Amino acid sequence: MPANATGPALPAAFSAALESLRNAAPREELVINEIPAPANLAPDSIALAADVTPARHSADSELATGRFILLHDATEPDAWGGPFRVVCYAQAPLETDIGVDPFLADVAWSWLVDALAARGAAYGAASGTATRILSTGFGGLAEQGDGAQIELRASWSPVDHAVASHVEAWGDLLCMLAGLPPIPDGVALLPARRART
Repeated sequence: MPANATGPALPAAFSAALESLRNAAPREELVINEIPAPANLAPDSIALAADVTPARHSADSELATGRFILLHDATEPDAWGGPFRVVCYAQAPLETDIGVDPFLADVAWSWLVDALAARGAAYGAASGTATRILSTGFGGLAEQGDGAQIELRASWSPVDHAVASHVEAWGDLLCMLAGLPPIPDGVALLPARRART
């Protein structure tokens, strides 16, 4: 049961959504755990954390991490357009030359949209940001050199309680950000990060 669920019984729609979520079949490269959901965002919520684990594919592949929060409010807030809202976060390190690509943010957003479509996840009211982060180490961190990351923060409203496909799409996005094949036809893949020598 989610940590911030109120009352002795959960609403039927949210209970159905939890059952669907727990029946999701994400990629095997992901390690997903339930974490405490943020308080006061909605009457009912559940949160998941996921990491792409190198032990399941290869030692030198990119890693990605993310969070997935399912919110439920039977009053159907106007901004949601329904009783459910997904809020998610995905982040992965990149090669610096990829991080400076001006189209990277557009590609990351398109991967989310493509993943939702590929999984048949019906939704509305999508919004979000994709951020490229470039960094250079100085002083004690100088040996780390230059680095880059992509962060995607997004939210959308599932049309009903069948949220398994939304969790699976979020997992697919994390794997794409980590550079893992296979991927749906027509989706570009980020090259795997090269090990520093």
